[in-house]
Amino acid sequence: MKKAVSGTFVLGVSAATMLFLQSAAMAQVPTPPQPLPTMVPPQPAAAATAVSAAPVANSAIYTYRLSAGDKLSIAVFGEPDLGGAFTVTGEGKIAAPLIGDVYVLGMSASEVQATLEARYRQGYLKDPKVQVQFTSYRPFYILGEVKTPGEYPYDSGMTVVKAVALAQGFTYRADQKKVYIKHVNDTKEIQVPLTSTQTVEPGDTIRIAERYF
Repeated sequence: MKKAVSGTFVLGVSAATMLFLQSAAMAQVPTPPQPLPTMVPPQPAAAATAVSAAPVANSAIYTYRLSAGDKLSIAVFGEPDLGGAFTVTGEGKIAAPLIGDVYVLGMSASEVQATLEARYRQGYLKDPKVQVQFTSYRPFYILGEVKTPGEYPYDSGMTVVKAVALAQGFTYRADQKKVYIKHVNDTKEIQVPLTSTQTVEPGDTIRIAERYF
């Protein structure tokens, strides 16, 4: 009887020893490294929208539009008698041969061309081809701190620097960092930086201010 109990005890101890050794062996097995969480890079803050201190006068391509007194040359393909030189009247019209008065005030060259072709197509010509060119521009005006302020003829590609040169240059009091420009149909002048690329439009009024010491 004692031997049976002793044998059972030995088996129990052996089983316990085996379980302990297995647990110890498992504890020594290194745990494989877990993948690091994906890091989302910080998004850059939205850039603040720059607000210009003043409108930019030459931010877009300028399109010349007709006003009273402007002169233009018109040619109709195959119809030499319908072409010629024309002047916009105070009412904004030109007297075109065959079709009479045509309202062109505020139109560009391409718009005048399309208008004339449409009018000639109304029972006068089958497929009219019209070419329009402006032969003169409205003058511009320069005032303020220039040596000879006044009215000057406009030329294609006119800039503020060229306008000042036509007016014999700045006076010694002139502010040469900024300029004020008023366009024909605007009620207020705008202030813009005085740079070599600042353009002038036909009919503009340019004002050079006095600098403050």
